[in-house]
Amino acid sequence: MQSPLSLLRKHGIRPLKRLGQNFLCDPNILEKIVRIADVRDTDTVVEIGAGIGVLTALLAARARRLVALEVDRRLVAVLNTELGEAPNIEIVHGDVLEYDFASVRPGGGEGRLRVVGNVPYNLSSQIVLRLLDYRESVDRAVLMLQREVAERLAAPPGTKDYGPLSVYVALYTQPRLEMRVPASCFVPRPEVDSRVIRLDMRRDPLCSVDDPALFRDVVRSCFAKRRKTLLNNLRQSGLPVGQDAIPSILEELGIDGTRRAETLSVLEFASLSNRIGRG
Repeated sequence: MQSPLSLLRKHGIRPLKRLGQNFLCDPNILEKIVRIADVRDTDTVVEIGAGIGVLTALLAARARRLVALEVDRRLVAVLNTELGEAPNIEIVHGDVLEYDFASVRPGGGEGRLRVVGNVPYNLSSQIVLRLLDYRESVDRAVLMLQREVAERLAAPPGTKDYGPLSVYVALYTQPRLEMRVPASCFVPRPEVDSRVIRLDMRRDPLCSVDDPALFRDVVRSCFAKRRKTLLNNLRQSGLPVGQDAIPSILEELGIDGTRRAETLSVLEFASLSNRIGRG
């Protein structure tokens, strides 16, 4: 396997800051990511941001099929040169936020769909939400994120990192924080360390949610201003419920309106959303 540095030099590629390009260069970390993904020879893998194809080649060696998704045309050309003849690799020039993960889900129960990627900071939330929308197709996602973002996704209630994404992730997945990755493992070197997180999609949500879109709106509204109480945030939310009804709804559910959003469990958010949805 050629090193990332040698491939960058070979093809004259300079990473683009606007695309958040930081290439992982540590072979030990790359191998660990493959092990965490737990790819079998019946599985399909979609790699988000395949880059110069170093991780791509390792994943494809284990998978039945690998879809290498890359938005940078320069890197698509590198992938075609280096891996274009591999029979089980499909190179796709496209945006992950527009990609239909259901289209590559193995049929007939013959395999699983894994998603693996080194995710740029500016797209972290959008990509995670996109994967949650495809939770019925994706079995596991293994993502490299800025450390603070990864830890936010797995944060429990009552902690400073707990926020809307923590709630959505806990509802639909079983998150597990994996190894930390020092900034020195990347080219160019980013300003902060990264961390790998594993998201195993739940067969059924952690609790019942009647209207997923309303659930997201309720959670976002509760966290709108972290220093404000639930009652104050909900009164200013614009949710489909009268301001005067909010205190009685909270009392009915046994939720103290003077609490702050970071103290609520996923079940409490779901109960609140379902009750607001009933009017």
